[in-house]
Amino acid sequence: MDENEFLADRFEAYRGHLKAVAYRMLGSLSEADDAVQEAWLRLSRTDTSEVENLGGWLTTVVGRVCLDMLRSRTSRREDPLEAHLPDPVISPAGGIEPEQEALLADSVGLALLVVLESLAPAERLAFVLHDMFAVPFEEIAPMVGRTPSAARQLASRARRRVQGTVPASDPDLTLQRQVADAFLAASRGGDFDALVAVLDPDVVLRADTPDGLRTVQGAATVAGQAILFGRSSSVPTPVYDTLPALVNGTAGLVSTADGQPVSVMSFTIAAGRIVGIDIIADPARLAHLDLTMLES
Repeated sequence: MDENEFLADRFEAYRGHLKAVAYRMLGSLSEADDAVQEAWLRLSRTDTSEVENLGGWLTTVVGRVCLDMLRSRTSRREDPLEAHLPDPVISPAGGIEPEQEALLADSVGLALLVVLESLAPAERLAFVLHDMFAVPFEEIAPMVGRTPSAARQLASRARRRVQGTVPASDPDLTLQRQVADAFLAASRGGDFDALVAVLDPDVVLRADTPDGLRTVQGAATVAGQAILFGRSSSVPTPVYDTLPALVNGTAGLVSTADGQPVSVMSFTIAAGRIVGIDIIADPARLAHLDLTMLES
């Protein structure tokens, strides 16, 4: 094995970890892959003979790459309609695929990623690297051009935002599935009262559509929207099907029409009620999803 093959093998050992870092930073699976590839290119051009901790070095590189991508994204964004839900990681209802385990460690649900999207790039970097991957503030500080103390404050601000707005989801997947199935049955049956009963009074629904990100709140409003959606997906033509799935590790539903994805729905469930629903219904985004793992 030559030196380049040896370096490539060492890099592959960290690929899952690096993509997990990039996914939390960017909320985009394709951009996460781009960031990891850029880390490999930088590694292949660097003399690593004096690098004692290759994993730490690569994590820092990916963090810098993602920070640059976030800053570039922020500078280009002029229209608030450009906001959208993060990319979902879809797994079979029976369990997360092995290659997805590192990507979804620490319960990185869509609700958490939505909040991370609202953070300033430097806050997001400090929070993700420190709180999720235990990178010391002494290493984070040079990336954001701050002192370690200032980097700590960035992470603290982000932490307060996350803790104040991301509901804790019930870890019981069996309970999650029961609640999701009850929601589906009530929406298809047009049972408004049953829907309200399974929804938290302050439930928030976010829908990523071709017209942008729409948000509605409140059990009555969300129930009304769900009934409309259920009726539209129960007409005889085209042939609709709804498949149970895990979306970022929590109970979800994938709806298809004639075999093509129509929507991906993720639930955040606490105390037996749905507190959050995230829906991707933009055909352009759905076309890029890999749903082969849901095929029987």
